[in-house]
Amino acid sequence: MPEDAGWPSWDQWQSLNQSVGGRLIAGKPLARVCYGDQANDTACAVLRANWTDEYTYFADPVAVMSPKFLNDSCTPFTGTGTMHDRSACTLGNIPNYAINVSSAEDVVAGIRFAKDSNIRLVVKNTGHDYQGRSCGRGSLSLWMHNLQDISFLNYTSAGYAGPAVRLGAGVQAYKVNPAVASQGLRVTGGLCPTVGLAGGYVTGGGHGPLMGSYGLAADNTLEFEVVTPDKGYLVASPSKNTELFWALNGGGGSAYAVVLSQTTRAHADGPVVGATLTFNKTDDATYWDAIDAWHILLPALNRIPGAACTFSIAQKSTQAFITVLDGNTTEVTDTLAPFLAQLDQLNVPYTNVVSHEPTYYAHYLATTSAVEFPTNNLAGGRLIPLSVITTKSQRADLLAAIRTIVGSNTTEFTVSGNAANLSVSRTGLENAVLPAWRTMAYSLIISAYPDPAAPVDLLERVNAEVIAGQNDLRRLTPGSGTYVNEATFEPAYWKEDYYGVNYNRLLAVKKTYDSDVVLYGPAVVGSDYWTVASDGRLCQATDLNDN
Repeated sequence: MPEDAGWPSWDQWQSLNQSVGGRLIAGKPLARVCYGDQANDTACAVLRANWTDEYTYFADPVAVMSPKFLNDSCTPFTGTGTMHDRSACTLGNIPNYAINVSSAEDVVAGIRFAKDSNIRLVVKNTGHDYQGRSCGRGSLSLWMHNLQDISFLNYTSAGYAGPAVRLGAGVQAYKVNPAVASQGLRVTGGLCPTVGLAGGYVTGGGHGPLMGSYGLAADNTLEFEVVTPDKGYLVASPSKNTELFWALNGGGGSAYAVVLSQTTRAHADGPVVGATLTFNKTDDATYWDAIDAWHILLPALNRIPGAACTFSIAQKSTQAFITVLDGNTTEVTDTLAPFLAQLDQLNVPYTNVVSHEPTYYAHYLATTSAVEFPTNNLAGGRLIPLSVITTKSQRADLLAAIRTIVGSNTTEFTVSGNAANLSVSRTGLENAVLPAWRTMAYSLIISAYPDPAAPVDLLERVNAEVIAGQNDLRRLTPGSGTYVNEATFEPAYWKEDYYGVNYNRLLAVKKTYDSDVVLYGPAVVGSDYWTVASDGRLCQATDLNDN
């Protein structure tokens, strides 16, 4: 820790800076413009207005979109009474330094420095991390955001021959989608435009609007370029470092290696049918009858070839976005018709617009590009098995749990879902994706949106409700699991729920490529090697070989 005698000296930090070409950056809180002698009221007001905007965070080397882990150490909401008070703005859990990574050599230098100096190492791309994997008190961060290469190639291997795209670790969906569309292609990616596709997204599995046709992002990877703590720079593919390749596709991020690039399959573009549906609450009984009818509809939607659906349930309205690759409007309209008739019967007001666009990117712009993704949320979730929503009594229990979650009086809660038929990987690729994905009807996400000015004690109460909701869903879905990227960070059953039968094999990969557990994050494979002390430092808890 910085207060310890063993903390690297100024000269040692400067030596690291020289070794990475002057790209070492001192960590500074975003809200520093609101404090100290140089405080700027105008800049502080602008930051306050944009505090929940994801664009505020991803271009900063150390800021993360996680209010729980920022710990109120420096926010723009403390009021004018503390303006110019330096003591009210500290680093907290933000890294002390970050390397603006431009090459594998930068990552190697960062890992070596962290190991030699016995300081915590974290990895950040965009800051889309709600589990504390991209921050930590007294840490050095590897900032991957500026690895922005997008390269198109004809890829040939024993398992695949065809178009592919190589994505630098920092490339985000809003850049990838138009780039691949210009080549007559489309690739798997998430709905959120600012998520980076080649890092934590794919290593967690990676759902999105194209999964009904192509599976998860982890089902489409052809190779990774990585740096591992033990073995340095490597290429991992189905024929090289195969166990590492297996683990990186769905076995969770911040565990085995630092990803420099991902090469993924690219698919020929073509027409896309979409539907945007919203229905609203007039009274409790009919609204929840409508949500029950929606769940009854989901298996039929999932049976449409190439279909995927994202929906969000709130206290007063439900919204859904349907994507069908290479589909036709008649099939979508006919599938929705019985459900819409039931809404009419219930006198539940709704809007439904069915569209047909020539390309996926055109569909995305026309339907879902305006969806907002606020940053100040706490997340939990569960993969909901198809058997649960097709069994009346189990579906009733599920809806009761959802109703409890969104009915919270503590703060705003929503329950979202990402639905598709993922019973096979589509590509036949063996990977570490949690098997529960293959039997799910949808991936349920609990999102809580506390006020951005919420104090730590309120965040703790909200987080407790998220954990309670995830645990309740776990009780209703024994043997299933949870999407590791959209889950709580303090679960009692994280090995079983996030990694399942794959855990021991994943741990073996961890021991091979990161035997000193340099890469750490809450609920990450091998993370019980460490425990976090009250002052934020990592303390050894077990021997990795005992896990």
